[in-house]
Amino acid sequence: MSAWFDTAGLGLFIHWDHASQQGLEISWPLVGGGTILPHVQDVTPEQYHSSAATFDPQAWDPAALAALAKRVGVQYAVLTTKHHSGFSMFDTALDDFSVVKASPYGRDIVREFADAMRGEGIRVGFYFSLCDWHRPEYPAFTAEHRPYRLGASPPMPSEAEWEKYLDFMFGQLRELLSQYGTVDLVWFDGGWERRRDAWRPRELEAMMRALQPDLVINDRLPSVGDYVTPEQFVPPTPPEGKWETCMTMNESWAWNPADTDYKSARSLVHTLCEVVGRGGNLLLNVSPRGDGSLPPEQVERLEHVGRWMARYGESVLGVTPGLEAWQHYGPSTRRGRRVYVHLLSRPYDSVTVRGVRVRAIDAVTEVASGRPLSYTTRTGIMESFQDDPEGELTITVPPELVDDDATVLAIDFRE
Repeated sequence: MSAWFDTAGLGLFIHWDHASQQGLEISWPLVGGGTILPHVQDVTPEQYHSSAATFDPQAWDPAALAALAKRVGVQYAVLTTKHHSGFSMFDTALDDFSVVKASPYGRDIVREFADAMRGEGIRVGFYFSLCDWHRPEYPAFTAEHRPYRLGASPPMPSEAEWEKYLDFMFGQLRELLSQYGTVDLVWFDGGWERRRDAWRPRELEAMMRALQPDLVINDRLPSVGDYVTPEQFVPPTPPEGKWETCMTMNESWAWNPADTDYKSARSLVHTLCEVVGRGGNLLLNVSPRGDGSLPPEQVERLEHVGRWMARYGESVLGVTPGLEAWQHYGPSTRRGRRVYVHLLSRPYDSVTVRGVRVRAIDAVTEVASGRPLSYTTRTGIMESFQDDPEGELTITVPPELVDDDATVLAIDFRE
């Protein structure tokens, strides 16, 4: 697995398909919605799929999106190449239900996305749904299959149909991994609908790694995966190994104008600090509208996060978690001999960090300004006779240096 993922810090998720013209959550409305998505709608499969014929996102500007992502500090971006609805956002030779063949837009959105992101130095990721509620051999989900039931809607295909579907699925992934240059990550979803071995996960993994040897794969291809993907929350205890939290700005993955439950920009900054401080990456979602433009609420939050990153990005990009033994009221990260302390609550006059090798401290600064901060140290009486004692560090934080979102202090050690 490529080492870049370990310290990427921030990624951008992009959920989008033709039904964004209708303001529908992606895929789930066609199966009647679901309880896990509070604002999901309920439409017939025919109604959901109908907007493919009019999908013409003339405001889609991948270069502008990539430039925005670069300003925000995004290190990798993941686009929905095909969600559960089965609509391909790329020029696939294996299906006519695509943005190129079924829609007036007629251009390969995945290629435009990949070229734009790569042009800004952002790593390219593809979301791909293993299940497909449109393919007849899957089989396709229809109104008669309601209500949606895990593993029973739609009914299981015959063995011959399943072999045909697997050929199709393998073929589409072969297209994505051989025709779009370097692909850094594949983000699978939908594997819950069939038993683990039905997907031929090891065979699929071998094919993918042969095409893209440095590929990073998430854990939603059953029995395979380089990292785990908690969704919509920050785990209280970091998962073992590599991990990434994927999270929406409101409660919906695709553009849903009825969903106004947006998180504040400050809470997104705090989430980023907490995830990275625990050793994970934050994959933050955006949802283009039907015309391809981002909702202003999402642009505003991205720009806000970007302004914070311009001040403090060094504390969350290319870093590892801070020292677990330390006691501090917030996350910490480190790069070499520098440790970053994130203050997610407004400090009064000072901040105390315990468990620090006090005699190894070289300097303490506020990161955005680079201003040196005064500090004091303390150890127990008997510990003071030791050569390298651990004690407490109390840092004075002048009120004019307190950031409205999250102040970051840097502690530099001599060794």
